[in-house]
Amino acid sequence: MRSIWNGAISFGLVSIPIKLVNATESHAVSFRQIHTEDGGRIRYRKVCELEDREVTQAEIGKAYEDADGAMIPITDEDLSQLPIPTARTIEIVAFVPEDRIDPLQMGSAYYLAASGAPAAKPYTLLREALKRSNRVAIAKFALRGRERLGMLRVVGDAIAMHGLLWPDEVRAPEGVAPEGGVTVRDQELDLADALMDTLGEIDLDDLHDEYREAVEEVVAAKAAGERPPESREEAAPGKVLDLMAALESSVRAARESRGSEGGGTDEEAEVRSLPQRKTASRRTPKETGGKKSTSTAAKKTAAKKAEPKKSTAKSGASTPAKKTAAKGTAKKAAGRSTAKESARSTGRSTAKKTASRRRSA
Repeated sequence: MRSIWNGAISFGLVSIPIKLVNATESHAVSFRQIHTEDGGRIRYRKVCELEDREVTQAEIGKAYEDADGAMIPITDEDLSQLPIPTARTIEIVAFVPEDRIDPLQMGSAYYLAASGAPAAKPYTLLREALKRSNRVAIAKFALRGRERLGMLRVVGDAIAMHGLLWPDEVRAPEGVAPEGGVTVRDQELDLADALMDTLGEIDLDDLHDEYREAVEEVVAAKAAGERPPESREEAAPGKVLDLMAALESSVRAARESRGSEGGGTDEEAEVRSLPQRKTASRRTPKETGGKKSTSTAAKKTAAKKAEPKKSTAKSGASTPAKKTAAKGTAKKAAGRSTAKESARSTGRSTAKKTASRRRSA
């Protein structure tokens, strides 16, 4: 890896020669600007506004623009002779626990490589001291024309440095949080916990840039004269007005997703039963519909039960004796009356039981 800065780590009276190299790299797909009519490249040329001509990089320097617009030239020699100790040195100023560093302050990451054999011993000493203390080093250094703050920590067998923003460069989160008193119920927190447990953990090495891969597929297809792949049309999510319903649906979807991937089980999360919400507008039409269907079913059931009694009364009426016929007629009338009363009472009882079960459900 090519070094971008050479200097030394100042660790008390110990000086450790090091080289600074980038610890990260960008894999983003870059594009060029073109003229859409003929495909010609659009280039930026550096032109001197006084001479109205293009200049080379060797002719370009830097300057500070004053309040009145005057340009004050600043050379690399001027910057190299700044009266600060961090011009070519990473000066360690303190050692603190890592959790004292606000992640909002963290910026670019670098590796610090030992420069030459003489740096091996003090480099290893600093690395092992950081390991044993479980702390990180806070340092100041100058890079690209400004003094910066850094955090040194151990990564494997190397020392890495994260550029930090100065505390006054981090904005306070004023006006970001929702205004007003918003309360969250315990049931909603339980479902949120269940959703987090179901989603579980993931190995960050398994994550990749799907957008970059899709762009590369489009580029490859157009280069080969083929039609670019079309995007998948995903179903638009419905408008969810109930937070509880959204959480419950999310837990179910996460369980199904984990189950299909073979990496999750039902034991990963538990959804606790919640009390039924009292909503009169939703419950009333269900009860009304239930009564109608239950009453109809009860009448049909009672009618079926009454059929054997009718046949029995008819068979009694076919006897030759008049007294027996009279008695049979009386029994027939009584049987019909009893059947009607039984049907009515059975229908009412069945309807009440069905409605009671629907309410409890």
